[in-house]
Amino acid sequence: MRLDAERVVRTALRLLNEEGLEGLTLRRIAQELDVQAPALYWHFKSKQDLIDEMATTMFRDLVKATGQPDAGQPWDTWMAESGRSLRQMLLSYRDGARVFSGTYLTDNMLYEALEWALQKLTSAGFSLRDAVRGYNILSSYTVGFVIEEQAVYPQKGERNAQYDLNQRAKRIDAKKFPLALAAGKEAFTDFDDRFESGLRVIIAGIEQSFSRK
Repeated sequence: MRLDAERVVRTALRLLNEEGLEGLTLRRIAQELDVQAPALYWHFKSKQDLIDEMATTMFRDLVKATGQPDAGQPWDTWMAESGRSLRQMLLSYRDGARVFSGTYLTDNMLYEALEWALQKLTSAGFSLRDAVRGYNILSSYTVGFVIEEQAVYPQKGERNAQYDLNQRAKRIDAKKFPLALAAGKEAFTDFDDRFESGLRVIIAGIEQSFSRK
């Protein structure tokens, strides 16, 4: 098969689930593709360039899967579903949120998707300024939440032993820090429920804080 950028990226995304972000090297990707590592530099100047393209591919796949917002759907329902879809996309890859966070997206589909989102919010009565801020708040919350979630659960059903609640409890003086001890169950379990709680707070906050025409 011809070695092109798309094949390299898809291979990297597949290996991400096996190796994690730290273990994903150009050498390992080249080995999987049965080529020499320098061959990859025809397509990517550095690992960061590759990560940017991986994040772009993740985003492109998400946009293709979710499509354009339904004009008849209430803005708050759409925002909640957007947050859920982004979270599930990030969770589908080990370290998916870390790969996605702070990367440079190279596909101009980014602007089309942004246009759709801003049209949805401005048509609901929000100013462009508030629409941008609200959309950014939702995205930042979701990516940040999943970074923390994947620190505890790198993949579904795989819990990081560093976040074992019994081990955590041994480090905490229960008499001095009873609330900190009890907080472990709240902070490191029930991620689905906690994410939904955060979504409700964010959407309610946008409704109350940003004026609508």
